[in-house]
Amino acid sequence: MEHPKTYRVQINGIVQGVGFRPFVYGLANRFKINGWVRNTSGGVDIEVSGPKDILDQFIICLENEAPPLAHIDSIRFEEIEFDHFNSFQILHSRAVEGGFQPISPDVSICEDCLRELFDPSDRRYRYPFINCTNCGPRFTIIKDIPYDRPKTTMAGFSLCPSCQKEYNNPLDRRFHAQPVACPTCGPQVWLEFAEKNKTEPAAGEDAAVQETRELLAGGKIVAIKGLGGFHLACDGSNSAAVQRLRDRKGRPDKPMAVMMPNLDTIREHCLLSKKEASLLTSFQRPILLLEKKSGSTLPKEIAPGQNTLGVMLPYTPLHYLLFSQMDHFPDSRYSVLVMTSANFSGNPILTDNQEVRDFLKNIADAFLFHDRDIHIHCDDTVTRIPSKLADEITGSYPSRRSRGYAPHPIKLPQNSSSILGVGGELKNTFCLTKEDYGFLSQHIGDLKNFETLTSFERSITHFEGLFRITPELITYDLHPDYLSTRYALDRGTNTGIPTIPIQHHHAHIASCLADNLYHGEEPVIGIAFDGIGYGENGLIWGGEFLVADFHRFTRAGQLLNFPLPGGDKAIREPWRMALSVLHTLGLPWEQENSAVKHAFSLENQIPGVSPLDVLSNQLNTGTNAPLTSSMGRLFDAISALLGVRQVITYEGQAAIELEALANPDEEGVYAYEITPENILDPSLMIQNILEDQKNGLSIPTISGRFHNSISEMVLDISVRLREEYQLNRVALSGGVWQNMTLMNKTFKKLNSANFKIFIHQQVPANDGGLALGQAAIGQKHLQV
Repeated sequence: MEHPKTYRVQINGIVQGVGFRPFVYGLANRFKINGWVRNTSGGVDIEVSGPKDILDQFIICLENEAPPLAHIDSIRFEEIEFDHFNSFQILHSRAVEGGFQPISPDVSICEDCLRELFDPSDRRYRYPFINCTNCGPRFTIIKDIPYDRPKTTMAGFSLCPSCQKEYNNPLDRRFHAQPVACPTCGPQVWLEFAEKNKTEPAAGEDAAVQETRELLAGGKIVAIKGLGGFHLACDGSNSAAVQRLRDRKGRPDKPMAVMMPNLDTIREHCLLSKKEASLLTSFQRPILLLEKKSGSTLPKEIAPGQNTLGVMLPYTPLHYLLFSQMDHFPDSRYSVLVMTSANFSGNPILTDNQEVRDFLKNIADAFLFHDRDIHIHCDDTVTRIPSKLADEITGSYPSRRSRGYAPHPIKLPQNSSSILGVGGELKNTFCLTKEDYGFLSQHIGDLKNFETLTSFERSITHFEGLFRITPELITYDLHPDYLSTRYALDRGTNTGIPTIPIQHHHAHIASCLADNLYHGEEPVIGIAFDGIGYGENGLIWGGEFLVADFHRFTRAGQLLNFPLPGGDKAIREPWRMALSVLHTLGLPWEQENSAVKHAFSLENQIPGVSPLDVLSNQLNTGTNAPLTSSMGRLFDAISALLGVRQVITYEGQAAIELEALANPDEEGVYAYEITPENILDPSLMIQNILEDQKNGLSIPTISGRFHNSISEMVLDISVRLREEYQLNRVALSGGVWQNMTLMNKTFKKLNSANFKIFIHQQVPANDGGLALGQAAIGQKHLQV
């Protein structure tokens, strides 16, 4: 008989807080082998003894049968000196110098806990914090690794004997579930009214949840504490309540997300594919952008000017309770809740009870609080599945990557010393690398004020500590006035860490390549379309054709430059961009044009000052009118020329509303020119648009033709660059590519021309993915 062997096994990946040790314990019992397993700050270590063939089967099963939330990146094992273990044990965690391991994101309640939540015989019946190793908070409560209860925000809740017994039992699904709790020993919820002179609500969790339901059904606005921050909630079927929330929050137009209790309710209001249903019910539970049914009865106030809805399913026990009455789910007087992040425009979501009392007292009628602290904020993820590309991609198409995904690492095509990419200004995220992992942060917000900057700095410190990373290089955007740029330069000066600037659109293309784990040495044709990005020549870029890899880029084509009269003001007021385009092309400002009419309507705002005269002077002299090649600004100009949107209240509104009006069946294409220098000249296109408008063609027809024309332009110049540079790969990145009409049409054309196309599938095409590209370029910089 063969002498037994001993294996030492090291496992890396998301293997803590996901039931991995009890899984190993059960597996060892099944194979009747002895040894031990333990968490370390570098992953999970195992030593086992037994017959070689049994140990080999054990190793195979470790990977093939891992718990659903586990994500194994590597399993290494070796034979060591034989050790005759008497049993199989789970040992205490051990810190490893320099060790690190990925952290599980927060995940939705599992089916087992959901069953118990509505089981009157269960001791956690209707308990808002029910969880186990397969579900619940992770990232937002972790202070440090190894992931043990004393290093989470649950440290202050001592386990009762019943919970302690489950926590200690390796065969229980709550074994070492760090947030484990029950009504006896765990966090509690309570309700407070914003008006202090109101009668206080009834005591007790059931009463607090029930009264919250009554308030929502009665048209009130309630701030509700969740996993990664607060939501502002109201009855989504009550148009007056939705408008009241908009008025109080100062958010006149930007779409708000809704939560529906189940897929059947979603199908009443939205078109839903199998792939979309699968993503909605996944443990990530993102907000998914769905096409709204024409017969939906939901009020237009939820998403003005849109033909899509941002929809999510409940993902915490508390959410399910808000849709339920006792042991019935769903059973509520409302079937849709608006659930919008409780923050101020561009700022991080609020997480602290007292801050919410102070800042939301004039918005919310009441607050549903709990006493489990949120260590790090984490907004909801927003994504979509492009209907016409569903079979072409394996992931989804995110516009905000946060809860359910962050801080799950992105595997990088390169392995280097650690880099910190600090991102841009809008939709900021940052990225830290270690080995071939890219730890992209949760959504931070728009880096335009002290509060967001503080959150940005705090989150960087948290990630560096959590993943044991000390960056050896900091990469930042070329724009000198971004707060992220100033942070990078200040930190580099104070610490001696080298810093390098990365051109905005180069970072976009590198982000798309890293997103697709591109290992090729050959550069690609990078098409970066967005709003604004600081160019190497000091101008504002945004309609760029690059020949790029992770190391360098060449600007091989661009959209024709137009002045941006008033600078940032032209971004907020698209009518300015419309008149700028007409002026540049030598076209008259005719009084019947929508943008001109809007300018005339402003005549009385400042007595004696004509907005048209001021704008004309800026354009003629170049004063406060920097040049831009931004494709986003061209979309704004067309939107204003057609009378769709003259002034915006949120980023990209003019282009978004123009897309929403586009006729999907329109096949017409406008004429355009491409110069020998690969400059896209839209002069003929704009003249034809104005002619169609004069001839009474509908806005949907014109918008459809405009989108067709841009996609045709992209194809033409891509073919030119393929012939010039002998390249066949195209990467599409930048915020304009969130336009699904443009994306679908362009993808189809490029695909028909036999291009290999890369699009985003893990990180946003907008500036929320910029930091990943900065970090990937930084990695290459250290290798060269």
